[in-house]
Amino acid sequence: MLERKYGWTLEVDIHGMRAAEAKKQLELLLNRTDGTIHEIVVIHGFHGGKVLQDMVRTQLKHARIKQKILSMNGGQTTLLLHEKKH
Repeated sequence: MLERKYGWTLEVDIHGMRAAEAKKQLELLLNRTDGTIHEIVVIHGFHGGKVLQDMVRTQLKHARIKQKILSMNGGQTTLLLHEKKH
């Protein structure tokens, strides 16, 4: 999983991962992401199938996720985050 930080946005690329492993890695990322990150842009692709897209959009649940924004680009989903509780 590749990660890039742009200000208060973290971009992660999960192309080529299996859904279960990608879900586990995203949950770990959400657990360790500090309060300076307000959103995570997940690049999952969709031309090779919708398994990762469906996992991010429907199966991924976490207390930090406030809202999921479906991009006009079907290959990415933005996760808006709640503030991290101390």
